[in-house]
Amino acid sequence: FHITQERIVDRISTGIKGLDEIIYGGLIKERSYLIRGDAGAGKTTLGFHFLQNGIENGEKCLFITMGESIESLRENALNIGISLENVEFLDLSLGEGLFKNINTYDFFISSEVETGPITRKILDTMKKVKPGRVFLDSISMLQYLLNDAYQLRKQVLFFIEYINKHSATFVFTSEPTKNTPDEQVRFLADGVINLEMEADSRYITISKFRGSEFRTGRHAFRLTGKGLVIYPRLIPGEHHRILPDLTMSSGVAGIDKLLGGGIERGTVTIITGPSGIGKTTLGLQFMNEAARNGDRSVIYLFEESKELLIKQSEGINIPTGSMIKGENLSVVRVEPLRYSSDEFAIMVRNEIEEKGAKIVMIDSVAGLILSIRDESVIERLHAIATYLRNMGATLFFINEIENLTGDFRATELNYSYLSDNIIFMKYVELQGELRRVIGVLKKRLGNFEKSIREFQITQNGLTVGEPLYDMKGILSGNPEMNKNNNEKQ
Repeated sequence: FHITQERIVDRISTGIKGLDEIIYGGLIKERSYLIRGDAGAGKTTLGFHFLQNGIENGEKCLFITMGESIESLRENALNIGISLENVEFLDLSLGEGLFKNINTYDFFISSEVETGPITRKILDTMKKVKPGRVFLDSISMLQYLLNDAYQLRKQVLFFIEYINKHSATFVFTSEPTKNTPDEQVRFLADGVINLEMEADSRYITISKFRGSEFRTGRHAFRLTGKGLVIYPRLIPGEHHRILPDLTMSSGVAGIDKLLGGGIERGTVTIITGPSGIGKTTLGLQFMNEAARNGDRSVIYLFEESKELLIKQSEGINIPTGSMIKGENLSVVRVEPLRYSSDEFAIMVRNEIEEKGAKIVMIDSVAGLILSIRDESVIERLHAIATYLRNMGATLFFINEIENLTGDFRATELNYSYLSDNIIFMKYVELQGELRRVIGVLKKRLGNFEKSIREFQITQNGLTVGEPLYDMKGILSGNPEMNKNNNEKQ
């Protein structure tokens, strides 16, 4: 059930979790819904899920096919693990000869469509089966047969009214083209679900849904070996969890001093610096300390392999392998060009909502941007950061900057406003050596140390030295000793 417009609306599942989420609980019972899209978009597969869910819930279901044969449909459904054995079929497929001889095919009585043979077959089957769900694939066949907008509207309206009045939910498909548009059926349907294909991407949108709100925008989906999987666009405001305040330690005394004791849970931290300086290592320090307290973390790797991360971290005394075995850490390798931002958001949500992760590290932002493709980069980063903040989870963005030394920049894309904390790591040349320094640029909650400290990564882990009060010009890339070594910067 879903509360809308101050009344309770009885709903049924589409059989697809992501689609139910987009339409806030499922289809409204005893109404009509149009699934539209090009050939191969996934319309029939959506119908398979819809009917399977009905059978699983003890409903009688009717599949009216005007295109594929029953045998072909059953086989296609079995290929994705869906059995239509208990679904009743009405085969109105007309064969290849139809379109060669369409003008002489006497399937309707054009002057009174409702009394034609096709209508009588549907009515007889409805009376016999008494279904709770009816799926018709596809209504576009009627357009080819009738070739008359008035008759089409009259026939479709008759189907909708008859099926809905007999306590059934009606889902039907169309394949609109320039020559056969579907404005008439879109107008008559209570809801319209659009399946779109663009290059190697697929999207679902809801353009109409009478009697209820729905989640707007385009949502990614895939046709998989298990059917149609939908990835609803992340709306941070729909998720919220209240957790007690907690300051997280890194387990490294010098880091905690820089941060005024640590990082508050439920905040967003950008760890920024050039390649190889230790950004991921710093994030792992927080995760290692969290694991000691029984908390779970997850790392999304967009560039480095899982095996290399484990090897390198264990070489500096961070027991990543043991954390994984103890289920305190999940390391997920993400192929940047394979997933959309909606799919990645679902991966994160599953870790937070189903597995209870408290810390998320995205390594790196540049890798995530490849997944975002043509969408607004800042918008998607904002959605992920806000969602995790609302859920009380701590987020680390690993941000790589190009310059090894020289002028200081926190990020390349100017998304630092999303963060509660910014920790910078930098190489400096001192006395002919390349050395590492660390500092805190921003911390919204609580005080922090304004100094810069040198740090090292050794076989015993990350160690941080005392503040470099006797140095100046570190961030400019031209460090030098103060004339007065006691002077604090």
